[in-house]
Amino acid sequence: MTTVLTPDEVQTGTEEPSVRDAIADYIARVRGGDVGALPAVLGLVVLTIVFTILRPSTFTNSFNFANPIHQSAALIVLAMGLIFVLLLGEIDLSAGYTAGTAAAVMGIQLTRDGHPWYVAVLAGLVTGSVIGAAIGLLVSRLGIPSFVVTLAAFLGLQGVLLKLIGEGGTISIRDKTLLALNNNNLPLWAGWLLFAAIIGGYAGVSLSRATARRKGGLQADAFGVVLGKVAVLAVLLGAATAYLSRERSRNTAVTSIKGVPEVVLLLIILLVILNFLLGRTAFGRHVYAVGGNSEAARRSGINVQRVKLTCFMLCSTLAATAGFLLASYDNSISPKTGGSDTLLYGVGAAVIGGTSLFGGKGKMTDAVLGGLVITIIINGMGLLNQESSVVYIVTGAVLLVAASVDAISRRRAAATGRV
Repeated sequence: MTTVLTPDEVQTGTEEPSVRDAIADYIARVRGGDVGALPAVLGLVVLTIVFTILRPSTFTNSFNFANPIHQSAALIVLAMGLIFVLLLGEIDLSAGYTAGTAAAVMGIQLTRDGHPWYVAVLAGLVTGSVIGAAIGLLVSRLGIPSFVVTLAAFLGLQGVLLKLIGEGGTISIRDKTLLALNNNNLPLWAGWLLFAAIIGGYAGVSLSRATARRKGGLQADAFGVVLGKVAVLAVLLGAATAYLSRERSRNTAVTSIKGVPEVVLLLIILLVILNFLLGRTAFGRHVYAVGGNSEAARRSGINVQRVKLTCFMLCSTLAATAGFLLASYDNSISPKTGGSDTLLYGVGAAVIGGTSLFGGKGKMTDAVLGGLVITIIINGMGLLNQESSVVYIVTGAVLLVAASVDAISRRRAAATGRV
């Protein structure tokens, strides 16, 4: 089959594109509606500056610096799962209570049945995947709208969670491995080793991709641009690693707190695997195709039903993982685990990060950016002693702005022929 290249993909000359050309091309793409993660990045920068000015002694101190990482970890993982269904143009309203139910199953396996942590975690993951399979089958095979199916699952799983734990009951987590997951820190040497691995991996992948595209006659970033991106990432991550390596304990005589949080390693592993799945596999291309135009994807030979089923299973399995992180951070599981605002913040994180509610557009990094934006709002507002009502209003406003940017950018992209 002959591959047809778009004008943007054809290399228009043999000369190496300059950094100026790359900047001009990026500005043109933004003007054409391809804003990517730019709004989320700008929002993250603005929020950090604002809270730093308003609370310079508390927001940016070493003790509080690590808090948003622990607080956002479960939200980021939940948003990663939701991105799979949002890319299809679908929704999963039950993801929050899927997290709570899977965590409850894990907790029961640990406490009541006395199984080791890895057996309990496996049971929770299986619970999540079974829930996702049930939802996926109803949506893909019977054609029931995902809003209806997952709303029913939202109500049903809330009842299941209450049944498992009991009214007002809790399951305490005492396993050291699970507690360390979202509470402990890596040794200093491991944090710097992780930093080196991230920078080295990103540089290697970016340079090899640019070289391969150029050899294939496709448009590619100038090597100066690639090296510039690597340098910026190295400076930001290096500064963060150095800051996290400082002593954060308020009473060093009792305990020492320093180092990169262990949960960062889990987030990096998930980000790499899921990015590869969406960006480097046939399944990932099929997900984007189904989200872009389901009927066209079906006519081209893609098994749309299988893609939808797999995406809902991945969403619920990642939701189960988010449930483990919630349980680790809270040291317990209750009927409220995964409830309240968990789902809303998860969807909000994906959308604020840049994932489209219309399907076909989004990346796993959107979950990280959006999750950090929401967590920084909550963390900063808490330091300002603002009421919950103000936090909800501000978060809702940010989400509305993100959705508006998505809608406007899609219209602009359609007008300029970039869709």
